[in-house]
Amino acid sequence: MDLGIAGKWALVCAASKGLGKGCAGALVREGVNVVITARGADALEATAAALRALGGGEVRTVAGDITTPAGREAVLKACPEPDILINNAGGPPPGDFRNWTRDDWIKAIDANMLTPIELIKATVDGMMARKFGRIVNITSAAVKAPIEILGLSNGARAGLTGFVAGIARKTVINNVTINGLLPGPFATDRLRGTAKAEADKRGITPDQMLAERAKQNPSGRFGDPEEFGLFCAFLCGAKAGFITGQNILLDGGAFPGTL
Repeated sequence: MDLGIAGKWALVCAASKGLGKGCAGALVREGVNVVITARGADALEATAAALRALGGGEVRTVAGDITTPAGREAVLKACPEPDILINNAGGPPPGDFRNWTRDDWIKAIDANMLTPIELIKATVDGMMARKFGRIVNITSAAVKAPIEILGLSNGARAGLTGFVAGIARKTVINNVTINGLLPGPFATDRLRGTAKAEADKRGITPDQMLAERAKQNPSGRFGDPEEFGLFCAFLCGAKAGFITGQNILLDGGAFPGTL
């Protein structure tokens, strides 16, 4: 399927690994030019090399912290008029809400709510003027089914979801859509990190913990970042302009509800 976005420009956050990398790869294969950003310069350049080897669109890198004004300024200088924006950030650490300080909350909200809003604010008017834009916020399945130990993530990402609901119906008249992708358990460093923490508490190995978690999912496995990226690319396609304000689960059937 030709998604009709070859030659477009995309800004992909937290793209050196995991879901962000999967999204960048799928877009490059569609001929999209991408600017990828992450804090770790070495990992970012390694990912860029792998993306360039795909033979698709141009790949540019900007190493830095997207949660800071300077980080956003640098990225927007490299990609001043993105047609596609993929908001993504590592999730806050798990824990007991009794132990979280105000600073913990501010850090979580800044990374997972306010930074995406700042990037939307910086790019959406240009998209609307050009009559094309696709904004995808990678949030979490916890937005739909909160996970108790991920309270920082639950709160910050739900805040972003509520904000987007208020503007996604206003931008679509100009062919600019804003949607959320809600990943369940995907094979990423984030999943491996939380599995190790839980495994240490239970006195088992991380591999045992991961195997147990995989069996608990109806699919019997974890998701692959590449398949997440392919769905993201579809949502960014020229023919996806009638989908906006939606929060779409990719969780292997883990959510038990009907809505």
